[in-house]
Amino acid sequence: FLNFFKKFLSLLDLPPENLIKSISAVPISRKELRIADFQLSVDSILENNNDHSRPDIQVQAMRLAEKLKCDTVVSEISTGQGTVNFKINRELLTKTVLQQVINDGSKYGLKSELFSGLPQKKVVVEFSSPNVAKKFHVGHLRSTIIGNFIANLKEALGHQVTRINYLGDWGMQFGLLGTGFQLFGYEEKLQSNPLQHLFEVYVQVNKEATDDKNIAKSAHEFFQRLELGDTQALALWQKFRDLSVGEYVRIYKRLGVHFDEYSGESFYREKSQEVLKLLDSKGLLQKTVKGTAVVDLSGNGDPSSVCTVMRSDGTSLYATRDLAAAIDRMDKYNFDTMIYVTDKGQKKHFQQVFQMLQMMGYDWAERCQHVPFGVVQGMKTRRGNVTFLEDVLNEIQSRMLQNMASVKTTRELENPQETAERVGLAALIIQDFKGLLLSDYQFSWDRVFQSRGDTGVFLQYTHARLHSLEETFGCGYLNDFNTACLQEPQSVSILQHLLRFDEVLYRSSQDLQPRHIVSYLLTLSHLAAMAHKTLLIKDSPPEVAGARLHLFRAVRSVLANGMKLLGITPVCRM
Repeated sequence: FLNFFKKFLSLLDLPPENLIKSISAVPISRKELRIADFQLSVDSILENNNDHSRPDIQVQAMRLAEKLKCDTVVSEISTGQGTVNFKINRELLTKTVLQQVINDGSKYGLKSELFSGLPQKKVVVEFSSPNVAKKFHVGHLRSTIIGNFIANLKEALGHQVTRINYLGDWGMQFGLLGTGFQLFGYEEKLQSNPLQHLFEVYVQVNKEATDDKNIAKSAHEFFQRLELGDTQALALWQKFRDLSVGEYVRIYKRLGVHFDEYSGESFYREKSQEVLKLLDSKGLLQKTVKGTAVVDLSGNGDPSSVCTVMRSDGTSLYATRDLAAAIDRMDKYNFDTMIYVTDKGQKKHFQQVFQMLQMMGYDWAERCQHVPFGVVQGMKTRRGNVTFLEDVLNEIQSRMLQNMASVKTTRELENPQETAERVGLAALIIQDFKGLLLSDYQFSWDRVFQSRGDTGVFLQYTHARLHSLEETFGCGYLNDFNTACLQEPQSVSILQHLLRFDEVLYRSSQDLQPRHIVSYLLTLSHLAAMAHKTLLIKDSPPEVAGARLHLFRAVRSVLANGMKLLGITPVCRM
């Protein structure tokens, strides 16, 4: 419709670039019917004019509306609060929207004028990043699903995306782990359940090291051997890392998440020494009384703006390794944007890293972006606090299987475990994505698994129900349809809502917040549920049944597209 509006509004002598951002589909409410389909914001069209020369906005809206005439496309023109509203010829609206949804398939909404002229960029997203042998806490889970969403969205928009998992696979914990494994480790346990066994060894050796100074000493020595490249120590470390990564790959697969690169702090132990030399050569490195090295980011000795980059024994720290990693990735990927997805507690860390890169003369530091998120409280499984991601996935699966068994309408499923896991994951993701990412929230299993209301279970149920309609009535109807058969208010509300999908994708692409898409899909599902009750297919004349099937098929297609962007695999039966 935008091409039409360009011609239609050329009568007003307005620059076309203003137009695309000024015209929008009217948002649908679940309660009331909307008459207009599009609205033109008078305010944003006139934003180049000086305020004092502007006549009253409402008067302007009236004047613009008077200049425009209805035609075969626009059947009604009216004014609202600072807007000119357009109602589109109903049959044309029906035909255009449904054809576009069916023709564009998974690209529906992404081919919009809002994204035209968008340059394809190289984007690196670093997310998940758990620590080997330590707890995979809820923060890592949030980082995983948020990072996956951002990578999916960037990819859908045509960018070249590299997904990096930057593991905590270096540092003093490996001194403890190496010593601990020699004391308490079992090879067969390590092979059968590496994450669990390494965690148990780590907990045990930590406890012993507090009482026994010799254990602490040998842990320190083991880590120094690692830093110096001792082949025996490195072979054991490599085994821990390889077994852990193999296990992570398997678990991420259950989550529907993949990575292009499993990097880690260990990759940068030598390169971080080069970073220290570079900082020193630029006169940015300062030695402290304790023998550590720091960078003063304020330039005037403000102690709150000092970042430590080297320990007194000459070994590197987390910040040094992050600097080395950023420089290495720029060399390797020549990225246009690099996004780090971590909890908001690391905000200062990333500000310091980006500032040090600038001070080192890397102008591309401004292409680096930190997407912070809030803290989740109270996520426990029946076995206690969450230690491993797998515990969460197993909990989701068992709770969902229990729920499904208690519902009388549950169909016989070929693979109930897989369905339960997919529905449960949808529930978890929607609960997490409903609010601002930066907000903290209290986790509740009961709220996650509600089947009514705004939940992931409801989205999956809607998708499965629409899929079963297509299965039951077949696609024989779907060759052609009569647009005159879709003029009921419920049909029109759905069509108006489908019109807005591109705007919702655009908003999420601007602020990287999934909540816009979540809210859109929940409204779409509510509209579909209401339509399902009134727009019956069974016992309707073939022409009416065919048109309604077309409408429901379009809803299912857009619902599936949105769910996949969020990282949810839609189910066809439940």
